[in-house]
Amino acid sequence: MRIDRETWRVAAVFAAGFLTFFNLYTPQAILQVLARDLGASTMQIGLAVTVSLLAVSTIAPVAGAISDRFGRKRIVITASFTLVLLTLAVSRSQTLGELLMWRTAQGLMLPFIFTVTVAYIADECSGPQAIKTSGMYSSGTILGGFSGRLVGGVVADLDSWHSAFVVVALITFAAASFVAWTMPPEQKFRPTLGGLPGTMRAYGEHLRNPRLLATCFIGFGMLFSLVGSFTFVNFRLSEPPFSLSSTQVGTVFVVYLLAMFAAPIATRVAVRIGRIKAFLVGILWAVGGLGLTLAPSLPLVVAGLAFSTAGFLVVQALSLGFIGAIVPHARSSAVGVFVTTYYIGGAVGSVAPGPIWHQFGWLGVVVLFWVMLTAMAATALHFWRLPQPKPS
Repeated sequence: MRIDRETWRVAAVFAAGFLTFFNLYTPQAILQVLARDLGASTMQIGLAVTVSLLAVSTIAPVAGAISDRFGRKRIVITASFTLVLLTLAVSRSQTLGELLMWRTAQGLMLPFIFTVTVAYIADECSGPQAIKTSGMYSSGTILGGFSGRLVGGVVADLDSWHSAFVVVALITFAAASFVAWTMPPEQKFRPTLGGLPGTMRAYGEHLRNPRLLATCFIGFGMLFSLVGSFTFVNFRLSEPPFSLSSTQVGTVFVVYLLAMFAAPIATRVAVRIGRIKAFLVGILWAVGGLGLTLAPSLPLVVAGLAFSTAGFLVVQALSLGFIGAIVPHARSSAVGVFVTTYYIGGAVGSVAPGPIWHQFGWLGVVVLFWVMLTAMAATALHFWRLPQPKPS
């Protein structure tokens, strides 16, 4: 049975998404172990995740500009194998300073995979194929984020956190090799010419593109709501009437993995009913799921988290796919702008709902996310409608 080019392309971008988030979120499951072995406080060891996120948001536009000048596949491959070396360096860290230095280096490398892969999809795919491929890429990021936490925690329990990062490096090497073997070379890429002035002109065009800026706001709102809900539902589940332990709360988040199947399903639906209608379905899933988490029943809360997470990730997949439809060139730098606002949204979402939680509890936090989701839906309805071609 001969596998066609598009199937290999989908498999490659899935693997690229996987290895990116696999490395980004590995430390989250072993922060307590890292703090103990490195003599760090809880706040200090939390920087093991924060520094990577900040590095990603800072360097994403730069990675996009470099890719718009020099191409797609070779940058993704080079960055993927470099990430293997950086992960091995993390495994050899002996102090908190060393760990943070190498985690920052990982964060600086990740946009050369994430941003460039999304631009590659936009370049090489169009119409329904672009929507489907973006959905599979998002599924890869979901599986990677879950697997990084799982592998890190299991290996650290069985041996040590040093071994955990070695195993992560080996799996990353396998994924990078798979991407190198299966990703078809780009055929439709057109470099941005003119050096730095050309790059600055491209960014100027991006910042004057209302559809792109609207999509960046949607990305901001998506990660704001996702990170915020997963952060503050911890407090709800640890208090009466649930009173779950930390381990029990951790098992609840397996629902994140279930959402991996939502993105490709939603993108298939989008091909049939249109991007905006599918987007609104994702928003309704998120709104309804958050509503279920208000129930005093643990099964309903878990179901609500599953539905809301699926909705958020549908929004992510459709947003990434839309960039290719609204940016005619220099797409990698456009994705870089999106990634920066996306991760800023996550950072804000982890802290901004705090005062509302203390004043109004989980209900107040849910209402905040409902307001954000409503704003996102209104934004998509206004800015995502593409002009219809005139009849000839």
